[in-house]
Amino acid sequence: MREIILGTAGHVDHGKTSLVKALTGIDTDRLKEEKERGITIELGFAFLDLPCGHRLGIIDVPGHEKFVRNMVAGAAGLDLVAFIVAADEGIMPQTREHFEICRLLGIKRGIIIITKKDMVDPDWLELVQEETREFLADSFLAEAPMIAVSSITGEGIEEVRTVLDGLVKGSEFIEAHGPFRMPVDRVFTMKGFGAVVTGTSISGRIKAGEPVMIYPRKLPAKIRGIQVHGREVGEVEAGHRTAINLHGVEKEMIERGDLVASPDCLQPSLLLDVDFLYLAANKKNLKNRARVRVHLGTAEILARIVLLDAEELAPGASANVQLRLEKTLAVWPGDRFVVRSYSPVTTIGGGGVLNAAPRRRRRFRPETARIFELYRTGASEELALFHLQESSYLGLTFDRLTVKMGIFGNRLKKILINPLSTKKILVIESDRQRMLAASVYEKLIEKTREILTGYHRDNPLKAGLSKEELRSRLYQGLDPRLFQYLLNDLDKKNLVELDQALIRLAGHKVALKDEEDTLRRGLDTLFREAGLAPPTVKEVYARFAATPPAQVNQILAVLSQENILVRITEGLYFHQEVLTELVKRVKEFMAAEGEIDAPRIKTLTGVSRKFCIPLLEYFDRIKLTIRVGDKRILR
Repeated sequence: MREIILGTAGHVDHGKTSLVKALTGIDTDRLKEEKERGITIELGFAFLDLPCGHRLGIIDVPGHEKFVRNMVAGAAGLDLVAFIVAADEGIMPQTREHFEICRLLGIKRGIIIITKKDMVDPDWLELVQEETREFLADSFLAEAPMIAVSSITGEGIEEVRTVLDGLVKGSEFIEAHGPFRMPVDRVFTMKGFGAVVTGTSISGRIKAGEPVMIYPRKLPAKIRGIQVHGREVGEVEAGHRTAINLHGVEKEMIERGDLVASPDCLQPSLLLDVDFLYLAANKKNLKNRARVRVHLGTAEILARIVLLDAEELAPGASANVQLRLEKTLAVWPGDRFVVRSYSPVTTIGGGGVLNAAPRRRRRFRPETARIFELYRTGASEELALFHLQESSYLGLTFDRLTVKMGIFGNRLKKILINPLSTKKILVIESDRQRMLAASVYEKLIEKTREILTGYHRDNPLKAGLSKEELRSRLYQGLDPRLFQYLLNDLDKKNLVELDQALIRLAGHKVALKDEEDTLRRGLDTLFREAGLAPPTVKEVYARFAATPPAQVNQILAVLSQENILVRITEGLYFHQEVLTELVKRVKEFMAAEGEIDAPRIKTLTGVSRKFCIPLLEYFDRIKLTIRVGDKRILR
């Protein structure tokens, strides 16, 4: 059963920890320093079993301004917030900051609790309640239930339980989709068990014994055991406070801010495209490339805010922003984040991730603005096409596209039905389901035809370009499987002709000048009339001494490409008509005699030995014969 997570929020010493203890009987201050100072420093955890049958997980966060970092880490996975204001002090600085953090993280529901009711008279309590309602007007807590309590006398505590029971009963228990993810908020070692990490699972489900990966460093590990609130379980799903015992990694290899997740479900990146809100409470404009602290999940990472459409951002304004991180982060589109200034450290804004592994964006470019508009308003099909277009010739496998979009399994398959059926997306590798945007593929075809057109223009005597040279000219590192897909497709569409290792445009013919055509006809006649005693290439050079050898070689190559001459060895050609007749005679001879060798072929043809051996080796190459000792038999 999915667990609902409740988190506290409010100023230091406003009674958050005392309230949790009064509700659950659990003291969440576990550190010696917390006991001595009387304040919460680290995250504390408790649970409350409600009358409706659900268990409410509770995260008690620090209220002191020095520990807001820890507060943000705890607030990252909350479903509900207990917004706490002390009756003797009212709204205080961290009250405001914690409220903004909850709003930026997208928390939608909660309960307002006025603590320390026993310390003030009724009139003062009423003033604090009115102040709190006014402060929360027009926010997600505007209509939230408000209860005044005393953790000392117990007054109002039962009412809090009743209200929480109603809020949980009214929750929609929809399992967060996709692979398992859990941001790490604590890591420690248990003797005899090894590394243990704790956090709030935010998506998917996972079982003991299954493999996981520690992001962003992509460290492989395996789950040895799972606990939820101290109880051993075989499986955990989204929404639970979870402790996982890991095998294959040491405690020193993991830190708060890491993410335990299903293998290969995230793409670590130094760049994030985000929708950013600069809080109205800020006193000055935010400058481009300001250095800030980004809190996402349980991680805190230094980054630069790159304003893509402005030089400065006014308080209260939103902007298209690329966060350029100083350490890699692994997130999904839709994850929420909080931004705090570098120094002095205060919460200044936050928002949502639009692209978890984008390209570096260029500022003040119309295409950049269009991309961010697509993020916000585009249909899922359009976003899938966009990600495939950005991946260019590399394409994306189905699994990698799921990570890019943060949409998994059948949900993504449904999105792809239309673009696949209409050929907007092409499957170029079926076993890995690797896809390419049709618009990218059309550019690849266009570039292929441009390269071949230019090659034919510059090399009129060559029958075609080698396939490997074409691949290298098309795109550095073009995947061989995509290249083969391209060749097969172009051949099927009759746009090119494939000739063993060569490729040419369909219909391309070698273009000869008058003198070259004369030479071609002369060589054709020479080799046809020479029969089985053709001249060597050196002898051809001597016969056509007035023509440069390089030009003779070109025309010999043309005749060979046209299948008029056949090159038997380096420097030795036979006319195709002559060889065709000889093959026929050899077949007849071997049908009668059963085998052939050099002396027999000499007797059969009358040629000298210098031609016999090359001819026999040629018969082997064309699979007419097979060599057995010094003889050949028919294949």
